[in-house]
Amino acid sequence: MPFDTATRALRLTSDEPRLPPPFTLVRLREWGDAFAHAQRIAAEAGAGTLVHVGRFDVAEFALVLEPEERLATARRAFYAGMASLADALAAYAPPETVIEIGWPGALTVNLGLIGGGRLAWPEGAAETDVPEWLVFGGIIRTASLDHEPGLDPDVTALAEEGFGETGAVDVVASFARNMMLHLDAWQSVGFDAAAQSYLRRLAGAGELTAIAENGDLLLRGLGGNDIERRELRAALARDDGNRSGLSGGRTEAMK
Repeated sequence: MPFDTATRALRLTSDEPRLPPPFTLVRLREWGDAFAHAQRIAAEAGAGTLVHVGRFDVAEFALVLEPEERLATARRAFYAGMASLADALAAYAPPETVIEIGWPGALTVNLGLIGGGRLAWPEGAAETDVPEWLVFGGIIRTASLDHEPGLDPDVTALAEEGFGETGAVDVVASFARNMMLHLDAWQSVGFDAAAQSYLRRLAGAGELTAIAENGDLLLRGLGGNDIERRELRAALARDDGNRSGLSGGRTEAMK
């Protein structure tokens, strides 16, 4: 699933993430919705376009991808995105920090919800067709503005977990670097590398955990024989902010 090689030159300022080629940055003001905007411009802007909202309390962004396989299998890019988001945090995390993924797209740090990811594709796209684009959207809570740190153990922010001065631009830039690595590995050696990076952070996984060709999660509990199948397409299509950690472009933790 390589990026289109066409990129646009962009003058960067100190409050913008420095992205490796072939990413192109589109910056929105703090009230913008990166996920929605990326979908609106995806067909014209092309692969590698990364929309970033300029806020200091959250890292909010969305990345346009142009897959080269049918939608049913290309949707697995969601796992590469989630693995890259978790790896982005791990790069700045203090020792012994526990970073986990709640299926499909909730991200926790030391058991507190810190954000998550989601995926969009063109409306009406057939499972057997190559979609014109995919958009992976991510959001990470970097600072607490609406509650006293530690009062709600179910939600957290980077500043509460010892990440020091790590800010939104650091998270977004780190995500871009990791996403490029995962996509390159997918192209060169297959999807399994991204799958394993996601699965090793998956909370509550059984003794058998795998990702099917269409992106469904396959689980078998300890000592059991029955396989549980969780459908990725249905999970991503639902507007389920409580589970994914996202709602209307903002984390539930920030409501």
